[in-house]
Amino acid sequence: MFKVLTLTLIYSSFACSTAGGKGISDKAYVVLERGDNMAVIVNNEPVSDKVLPGHRGGYSGVASLTHDARDRNMFVPSYAGLNFEHIHDGTVKPREILFEPRQAPMQTRKVDEYTVELYQQPTPYWKLESWLRYQLLKDGAIEMTLECVPHARTFKNGYIGLFFASYINQPESLDIHFLGHGINQKDVRPRWIRGVTPAHGKLSTHPAPDDSRIFAHDPEFPLTLVFNMSNYRYHEPWYYGVSHGMALVLMFRPCDNVRFSQSPSGGGKGNPAWDFQWFVPQYTVGQRYRFVMRAMYLPFESAEQLIRATASHRRALEGK
Repeated sequence: MFKVLTLTLIYSSFACSTAGGKGISDKAYVVLERGDNMAVIVNNEPVSDKVLPGHRGGYSGVASLTHDARDRNMFVPSYAGLNFEHIHDGTVKPREILFEPRQAPMQTRKVDEYTVELYQQPTPYWKLESWLRYQLLKDGAIEMTLECVPHARTFKNGYIGLFFASYINQPESLDIHFLGHGINQKDVRPRWIRGVTPAHGKLSTHPAPDDSRIFAHDPEFPLTLVFNMSNYRYHEPWYYGVSHGMALVLMFRPCDNVRFSQSPSGGGKGNPAWDFQWFVPQYTVGQRYRFVMRAMYLPFESAEQLIRATASHRRALEGK
């Protein structure tokens, strides 16, 4: 039986407040071990020690992901996976604002033996408060919860754009795979698509077939991955990539209308970025928003094997 990594950003009602300082860690990271998996959860501070050698500041999330079947980090060691990368509204802004999740301080709180929370106060420009909670479950899964609250009308185009990036460490293939179809095909029955991007920011984003939403953005908006659509549409809201015999599968709720994004060189030469983005249209100040996804990390045999292995998780997401 395969042990899997599951990351879930969940709609939930629990209180995520770090008030009172209970459980706040004086370290930038916490190591979670259970089953066949080890995940190192880090805030956006730099680290350089035996656990995270040469980890650069600005990259939060899963700094290291390993499995008993492969003890090398799936992600680029100086970066991270499921890194909270961008907050945006489609307008041209200085780099430090577009990358504000990297810049604004994050607090690390160890909730219990298997649970860590990263908390970011309302950010200096966007005024977006967020909570990222990671819990390592008995089967080796990680459950991750994102909640965010906008505290001001800072998003000029009326929507909140959030972008997450995973920097993959030297995979044999830079590409991702999903069930979908080409936009110019008469036969729109799902088939396996090999998502190939010729360069960073070109043909980079794959939406759902019924995702006709138009988000206003400046012509010179510098985050080229966000709005540069590919020639494909996905049929089912999940995709996978393979690195050194291990598959990383990212799965999403259909109702969240996630857009897949990818770069062949986001983490440097030979280090692709396997990303996703989520939009909150017509947001309300003070309202709490939540997003749900899961991921699995397991030895790779075939696409058919992954369909079987992910079936229960995909069904669960449909019901959330």
